[in-house]
Amino acid sequence: MTAPPSPAPRTGKPLDRSIVEGPIARAVWMIAWPTMVQNLIGGLQGIIDHALVGHLVGFAGNAAIGVAFQIFLVVMVFITSIFSGMGVLVARFAGAGDVEKVNRTVYQAFLAAIGLWLAVLAPLGFVLAPSLLGLVHATDAVRAEALPYLRVMFVFSIGMLLFFMVGGALRSAGDAHTGLRLGVLLTVLNIVFNVICIRGLGPVPRMGTAGAAVGTAVAGGVVSVIAVYLLCSGRLVVHWHRGMNWRPDWGIIRSLFRFGLPTGFQGIAMNIAGVLLLRFIGSLERSAEAQAVYAVGYSELFSLITWTSVGLMGAAAAVAGQNLGAGHPERSIRGVHVAAGIGVCVAAIVGLLFITIPGRLLALFGMYDPVVVGLGTQLLAFLSVSGFFITVALTYTGGLQGTGDTRSPLYISIVSQIVVPLGLCAVLQATRGLAPADIWLAILLGHATRCALSVLRFRQGKWRGIRVE
Repeated sequence: MTAPPSPAPRTGKPLDRSIVEGPIARAVWMIAWPTMVQNLIGGLQGIIDHALVGHLVGFAGNAAIGVAFQIFLVVMVFITSIFSGMGVLVARFAGAGDVEKVNRTVYQAFLAAIGLWLAVLAPLGFVLAPSLLGLVHATDAVRAEALPYLRVMFVFSIGMLLFFMVGGALRSAGDAHTGLRLGVLLTVLNIVFNVICIRGLGPVPRMGTAGAAVGTAVAGGVVSVIAVYLLCSGRLVVHWHRGMNWRPDWGIIRSLFRFGLPTGFQGIAMNIAGVLLLRFIGSLERSAEAQAVYAVGYSELFSLITWTSVGLMGAAAAVAGQNLGAGHPERSIRGVHVAAGIGVCVAAIVGLLFITIPGRLLALFGMYDPVVVGLGTQLLAFLSVSGFFITVALTYTGGLQGTGDTRSPLYISIVSQIVVPLGLCAVLQATRGLAPADIWLAILLGHATRCALSVLRFRQGKWRGIRVE
């Protein structure tokens, strides 16, 4: 008797051609809304962390999370830059209808992420954490709360890395709904584990600020295992199967870094700017209060605009990249315009809340101290205007990055996020001394500069000629 033939590997879901053939507004919204909702729900987790820590530890705990997470982002954004390179390749290959190249690219990004975590993120992050906290002039009370949080985030970050990889790969291939489902699960687990670890429950001791990092690490680990399982199950538009070549492909990995490294350096520039801005805030007379306000007002409440805009940036990148890969650059332009329009509407709604009920928003985080409330109200007024600029800047950045122009956003970020805001703070500090309003104004001017330069660069249209090998 002859042996029965082995079952054929699952081929996965087909690519959605409506992104390159159907109505452009529908294509943008189809990718944007799940990503926007996912990011907003994910932002809810950070808000809950700050609320719990603010009530249980005080504003020093809020400052600790804000300072530590800003430092963590400097390294994390650089590591995840390979996913930006992955997004460029996946969108182009998906637009051209080449499923096997899509799958191969995502697998190589997975290998690169594991290697960078083992070799860079975990070991160096743990060792350098105390020195990094010294850069931001954190007070002793803030540093004591921030150090364990930062070390846990560095060492156990692999779950978050893989979650970002899978979500970015699926979004670039046209499937944002699976990322939304995984993101909702991640946020629910994150909230549950963080509440348990921050407050303590049963045999789990009360960990305070460090508990926020422990809960995040556990939730990320669980969701990343589920995400990798789905990639291997054949149920998704991106899928790994037995017939694949499982060895590293250094040609693809080089391409990941070729397109991704400029985005990584851009992220480093932006987040180093954030760290240095915290250093200026740390030089103020009421530094702990100001850092707590920055952590809550800018990192959390303003994320209602930025996380939505990041979702729109991902949609703009996917639509622009796929349509360029399919030979439809004019659709790429229209897609970016649609995404920017949606972002402006969101910024208007959230900005109105910042102006009308700032005290209530700050009270959610246990902020009742008169000095803290005064500084927070002042910051939110500036951010209500800044939101319009940053949402347009991010959507046009997505258009540039999705089509393969990952270098221009790097140069724009250096000018707008480092030269403009930090230069203004340095000049004012040297001439008459810094006030909190000076720093809030520097943030606003930086966002306005980034908006103007991003729109100008995209309209030049040089991204049309970028080739992906």
